[in-house]
Formats: sequence, structure tokens, C-alpha cells
Amino acid sequence: MNDTSLKLMQLGSQGFCCSQMMMIMALEDQSEENSPLVRAMSGLCHGMAGCGGMCGAVTGGACVLGLYAGKGDEDEEEHDRYQLMVSELMDWFNELASAEYGGPTCNDITGGSGVPDMGICGMLVEKTREKVLELLAENEIDPTTPKGGEDVS
Repeated sequence: MNDTSLKLMQLGSQGFCCSQMMMIMALEDQSEENSPLVRAMSGLCHGMAGCGGMCGAVTGGACVLGLYAGKGDEDEEEHDRYQLMVSELMDWFNELASAEYGGPTCNDITGGSGVPDMGICGMLVEKTREKVLELLAENEIDPTTPKGGEDVS
């Protein structure tokens, strides 16, 4: 068992859902905490607030990409490859989840129960986190540096 698996088990035992886990780990990469943001991520839990829609691991992953590459205020521009990164993440997840579970929704993955199985869901969060980190690296975005915190000298 690796460090990410252990962290996911810890977060799951604390009652956090997939989308929240994705954001908590990204914030920890930046040595940051942001309870309001983590709280907001609960809107993506269990397929969009418990509706069984798109899996929270991938919607959380899209939010993590936004944390690093999205537009945050009127004077800021999104990264020129932000939309492509999100599209690549969604295509990758759709292919993975469709092959394994018949589709990318929480209902597909949980067999319609809507009850997360930490074995399956934890693995999907871990794989999605790896894909997000890969996309950031491919686009020369340092996951330890918050957007706007990069050296501009």
C-alpha cells in the first residue's frame, strides 16, 4: 500500500467523499488548507450531490485542474491548455470507467446503489489523481505551487 492509498483510507474514514479527497490532496501538495473550498466540493459528492451523476473523482479532478489553471479573477487568464487538460481527463476517465463499470457515473460505478465502495472508489480517486498530476506535468505546471504563486522574475 502506497502513501496515496493510506491517505485516501484516512480521508474516507473521516467522511470525505471522492471530490473532496481530490481537492484536499491538491491543497496539501501546495501546503495549503481551505475548508470553504473543501466544503464546496461536497456538491460533487456521490455523483453531483447524491444524484448518481458523473463520478466525483473525475469532477473533483476537473476542479483540481481549475485550481491550477483556471481563471480566478477579472485580471487573470486561464492557462492556454486548461480546456484541453479537462477534456483529456474526462475522455480518459470515461474510457476507464466505461470499460470497467459500464459508464462514468456514480450509479454506473456503484451498480445503482449510490453507496461508495472504498475499494473501487479509492482506486478511481488514486488513478484520477495520477492522471491529473500527469496532465499538470505535461503542461509544466508545478503541483506544489498555487496559481499566481509561481516565480515571475
